[in-house]
This record gives sequence, C-alpha cells and structure tokens, in this order.
Amino acid sequence: MSRAAANLFKEQQSGAFVHMTSTSGLIGNLGQANYAAAKLALVALSKSIALDMARYQVRSNCIAPFAWSRMIGSIPTDTPEQKARVAKIQQMTPEKIAPIAVYLASDAASKVNAQVFAVRNNEIFLMSQPRPIRSVHRSEGWNPQSVAEHAMPALQADFLGMERSGDVFTWDPV
Repeated sequence: MSRAAANLFKEQQSGAFVHMTSTSGLIGNLGQANYAAAKLALVALSKSIALDMARYQVRSNCIAPFAWSRMIGSIPTDTPEQKARVAKIQQMTPEKIAPIAVYLASDAASKVNAQVFAVRNNEIFLMSQPRPIRSVHRSEGWNPQSVAEHAMPALQADFLGMERSGDVFTWDPV
C-alpha cells in the first residue's frame, strides 16, 4: 500500500503516511515474536519512507495504539484483578487514537516526520528510537577474550532490561 501511495504523493508533491506499530515491537511482550517483528519492521519502513520522500514534502510517522480490540479480547478474566485490568483496557478505545492519526495526516503536522508516538487513553508519548548510548574501543582491535574482559563489563551498566510493555507503562492509563 505504501508503494502505491508513494507514487501519487510524489506526483502531487505532498502526502502523509500514518503507520500503526505496537509496543510489542517497540518494547516487547511474551508470546508475540512474529507480531513484534512485523510491528517493529513497520517503524523501519516508516523511517525509510520519511527519509526517501521528504524531498517531495511527504511525511511518514508511526502510532503504537493502546486500545481494546478483538486481538486482545481473549485476555483472561478469571480473577478480580484480571477483571479490573481488562476493564481499564476496555476504556482505551480506538476513538482515543483517532485524533493523533487525523492530526498526523493533516497539513497541520507538516513539521512532524519520522516520529513514533504511542497513545494510551488520554496520554500521547513520543517514543525513543535506537541510537548509540555508549561505546568502547581498542586501538589494537578486539578478540573474544577482550570483548568478554573489557567491552561487556564497560557496556553492561547501560544494558536495557528484559522489559515488557507492562513493565514500562507501570501506571494506570489516564
């Protein structure tokens, strides 16, 4: 779809792509390897489109929506805690996602390009994108032993944890 729209957008010298990604790809969740891989790939696709099409005044951004859908409709509700959790999730409707999607597609967003947003009920998040955060070097190069003895201990303090979406978004949606 993006390829077909790109030709039209290029010809008219304007346009906006709004891709839907997921925190399953951005952060991670259990049991969703294929889904997470596909959703994170959309971020790369969107960024590539943004870079390639900017010269034609075409923008490309992503939204990671938190919303109740059929896909998550099978969450267990066997306990009072699970029922309460699902009740909170059910408050996050697609109508909460629509305003940012409409905005990103509009001319009002002409300066917004190559970004990733998450929307959770009444919250809008600007998500980070991969960037180097720390480096180590050796003028003589590396071997497996020096990687183990020098590189990993030096980098370890900045390792990301094995978090899931629920570990990152620890507060109730507002």
